[in-house]
Amino acid sequence: MKPARTADALRKSELAQIHLAKKQLAMTDDAYRAMLWAVARVKSAADLDWTGRKRVLDHMAACGWKKKSARASGGGPNAAQIAKVRAVLIAMGRLPDRYADAIAERMYRVKRFVWLDAQQLRGLIAALEAEKARRSAPETGSA
Repeated sequence: MKPARTADALRKSELAQIHLAKKQLAMTDDAYRAMLWAVARVKSAADLDWTGRKRVLDHMAACGWKKKSARASGGGPNAAQIAKVRAVLIAMGRLPDRYADAIAERMYRVKRFVWLDAQQLRGLIAALEAEKARRSAPETGSA
């Protein structure tokens, strides 16, 4: 059984969702602040009460924002392997998820690597590790 969320934890979660929605909708600061004023009559999201946060989130959803599920963001039963993929991408020079997505598409015909099953993720990790080793190996060539 999950522990009950405190009001503070809920507030922080909703404020994070608002800021993620702002980013996903590519809102400028001016447009964001104008929206906050028009929807909830506040100048900052920190000033929103529960109903104001709900109104803002509902408005942003109506504008096209979609809350991402834990599965889409890399949670679920394969979270450790997904974290490993991201760690290897960082070790390879902070490569974006798109890099792993492209390899997953090439290897398994799956558009996003977070949708791979455990066995496919093992293959992707092996491929990334091999590429990482190839990139870090000193080049030998004739001078």
